[in-house]
Amino acid sequence: MATSVRRTTLTLPMAAIGPDNPLPALHDAGDVHQVEIPSDAALPADMARQLGYRPLRSILPTRRRDGYGRERPDTALDALVIENDRLRATVLPGLGGRIHSLHHKPTGRELLYRNPVVQPAAFALNGAWFSGGIEWNIGATGHTTLSCAPLHAARVPAPDGGQMLRLWEWERLRDLPFQVDLWLPDGSDFLYVGVRIRNPHHHTVPVYWWSNTAVPEDEHTRVLAPAEHAWHFGYQHTLRHVPVPDSDGADRTYPLRSEFPADYFYDLPDGARPWIASLDREGRGLVQTSTDALPGRKLFLWGAGRAGRRWQRWLTEPGTGGYAEIQAGLARTQLEHVPLEAEGEFSWLEAYGPLAADPAAVHGTDWAAARGAVEAQLAAELPRARVEDAYAAWLPYADQEPKEHLAAGSGWGALEVARAGRDFPGTPFDAATLGDEQQPWLTLLRTGDLPAAGPVPGSAPVSPAWRDLLEAAHPGPVAEYHLGLAQWHAGDRAQAVRSWERALAHGAGCLPLYCLAVAESIGGGTAHAADRFAEGFACAVRSASSDDPATARAWREVLPAFVREAVPALLAADRAEEAAEMLAALRPAERAGDRFRLLAAQVLLAQGRPREAREIFDEGFDIADLREGDETLSDTWYAIAERLVAGDGPISEAGAARARAEHPLPERYEFRMRPTETE
Repeated sequence: MATSVRRTTLTLPMAAIGPDNPLPALHDAGDVHQVEIPSDAALPADMARQLGYRPLRSILPTRRRDGYGRERPDTALDALVIENDRLRATVLPGLGGRIHSLHHKPTGRELLYRNPVVQPAAFALNGAWFSGGIEWNIGATGHTTLSCAPLHAARVPAPDGGQMLRLWEWERLRDLPFQVDLWLPDGSDFLYVGVRIRNPHHHTVPVYWWSNTAVPEDEHTRVLAPAEHAWHFGYQHTLRHVPVPDSDGADRTYPLRSEFPADYFYDLPDGARPWIASLDREGRGLVQTSTDALPGRKLFLWGAGRAGRRWQRWLTEPGTGGYAEIQAGLARTQLEHVPLEAEGEFSWLEAYGPLAADPAAVHGTDWAAARGAVEAQLAAELPRARVEDAYAAWLPYADQEPKEHLAAGSGWGALEVARAGRDFPGTPFDAATLGDEQQPWLTLLRTGDLPAAGPVPGSAPVSPAWRDLLEAAHPGPVAEYHLGLAQWHAGDRAQAVRSWERALAHGAGCLPLYCLAVAESIGGGTAHAADRFAEGFACAVRSASSDDPATARAWREVLPAFVREAVPALLAADRAEEAAEMLAALRPAERAGDRFRLLAAQVLLAQGRPREAREIFDEGFDIADLREGDETLSDTWYAIAERLVAGDGPISEAGAARARAEHPLPERYEFRMRPTETE
């Protein structure tokens, strides 16, 4: 059959993504990937430079995506299929362009881990992310903010005269347009993926890219790559250079032979062909390779320990098989950002397909022979030169204009086109995609001022170009509030505070109060932060009681998000009674939410009522948006246990040990991703 690109519908159990958090995302992007480098690590020079190059300060201008739960009704999803007589790839354009399935027809095998559900969890930089398939991670260290966002998609001409599927969007953390072209030549067992990232600015920008493939995992799964060493990174935040395959007494190329979740970034020798494969007991599975511009290769494993298995069940349907991830990136590790010069671009070609090698060699004790068997089979089925030739053939088609649009992404790229007045061949950001979120900013472009209404929650641009426009606008509550966001994003936090204080003076209301509260909290002003949160909460309550229905509705929706952040700040300032009053001000349905049940337990503990706090845990709850690496559940459980053991007295080291022995953490609350003390 000739290669085709077509629309279809895929029905899966899916937890609705829900609304974005209405409050601006001012907090640091998170410390899950902060790293400590041993003094004897002997990092390569480029790696040392890139580890400290332009880390993300916050996820502005995007918003936190935390409005999902864990109920999964059957949901019809728009899907796009690219298919020839050998392979069928199913893509979800509305969920980050994820390749949900890669089916090899001659063998009837699914080459990916195909998650039977879509269950968001807080693994993306902005929250919602789900496991399975092949995802495209751009922006900064972590899963992209586009994990659960729509991408533009279109049918375009392919180099062999057939059809390609193009995905593209404007990545807002770094303000970069990118595209992913899926090309499946007639008769090919390999899906080609052409990727291009362009820097339209007059300055160098940091770039991050990792293509992330989930693969089925069992006790026989082995991940192979052309390396004898790897950089190991675990949730203890330490980067170590370790041998491959055996490290710390076990063969770590078998994911289930590790206990705890970990990353292994393979240290490929200079000149080695970049590839990575996941093969089963019979030596069959998936291989990924690329041109040399994508040299990084990584294995992520959950491990066989209690927490890793808990996370696996959390992300999918209980009773289904687990998965590991094999990845490919622009740098040796995901802790690095690579500079892309002004007006420059990065581009490369990847290939994904089936591979079958001699199982005796694949699973033998001779590591050189094992990877040699895979590399020889890959060379026979897809020579390195063929990948280079395919890349050269694809490049002239990267600028081909779409023939038929198949899905629409956001309007932020169109807004940037309107601001900068330039086009991006091959990836049109059409003015028709501009929506309500972009309208105030079009007004700023056309008139020099934002609309006069008070600031409301939204996803505002914060780049230097927009900051310049805001600084030139007439002072007022809206301009000053948004200028503060842009200054905060740029790291000019003292100026941001002054802008928010001016916005307050202009009558801006609740949002600047929230921003000032966060600024105080991050700056260590615990008491002042609590004051600001209390003042902001009172303002939000008044706004939620407005005579204007639209205003009242908007701020009624803000209150739960505000309380989520205010209660911990009040507890830190020893103001448990005020925290309890805030929780009581929410509607009963909101207080019944699992995140607020945890807050209620923490408030009760602070009030000296540990038994009532423990009752909440015993009744059971789940935090749908628990972040990767977050140990709040276990910390709160043991804090309650220690107080139950100690009573009104001080908590001794012996008492803490007794609390852990008498009150072991239930599996339901076990999400720790690092080694912990024996309980």
